[in-house]
Amino acid sequence: MLETRNLTVRFGGHVAVDHVSCAFQPGTLTAIVGPNGAGKTTYFNLISGQLRATEGQVLLGGHDITAEPASTRTHRGLGRAFQLTQLFPNLTVVENVRLVVQSRRHEGLNLWSVWLDRKETLARAHELVKQVQLGDKADAIASSLPHGDQRKLEVAMLMALDPQVFMFDEPTAGMSVDEVPVILDLIRMLKARRDATILLVEHKMDVVRELADRIIVLHNGQLVADGEPATVIASPVVQQAYLGMAAKEAA
Repeated sequence: MLETRNLTVRFGGHVAVDHVSCAFQPGTLTAIVGPNGAGKTTYFNLISGQLRATEGQVLLGGHDITAEPASTRTHRGLGRAFQLTQLFPNLTVVENVRLVVQSRRHEGLNLWSVWLDRKETLARAHELVKQVQLGDKADAIASSLPHGDQRKLEVAMLMALDPQVFMFDEPTAGMSVDEVPVILDLIRMLKARRDATILLVEHKMDVVRELADRIIVLHNGQLVADGEPATVIASPVVQQAYLGMAAKEAA
């Protein structure tokens, strides 16, 4: 479904992602881990189109999308949730999701159209809002939500795209202990569909251990480990050099 071939980006003399080749299959969740500055988010940016590669290719469903902008990649089925929330802050919760549903269905983005003309779209938006447990806040302004609820809303917007590839960049960052299970349950639900490819950047190794079918480890922009979670987490070189105490505590 998704593949990178020798994917590389340089900023001056610094190689942030260094010839990373990796293929991601439908029905699998791959966790991308490594220390701060390892190139994880940069790798995500190259895949989703926020950055242009210096070398290499990104392929989606066998199509070379390396030169395509982020918007085109989204319409092709590549969906991403960012480490920092990306919302329409002055719109309500359900309006945020409704806009994404409209975009996915190519209905246009006329904010002032009569809502009753698009009952199905609105119903879908309300359904997604309820799935992320924001049904009681559907009419709340997005900017008024606490951080954890904003993260939930962003996941609902990502789900509204109905992508083939879901990319989560630290989805539980900044969330309270009580809020984290909601996001993890949503990711489990997406994984259970078995038709989506899921990529997850996450520092919490207990989350990685529970959700991932596979772990890849980046260090200094290079792919240094790739395999089943138990094997990768138990690897001495990964524990000592790349995951440090976090991996030891999780083990």
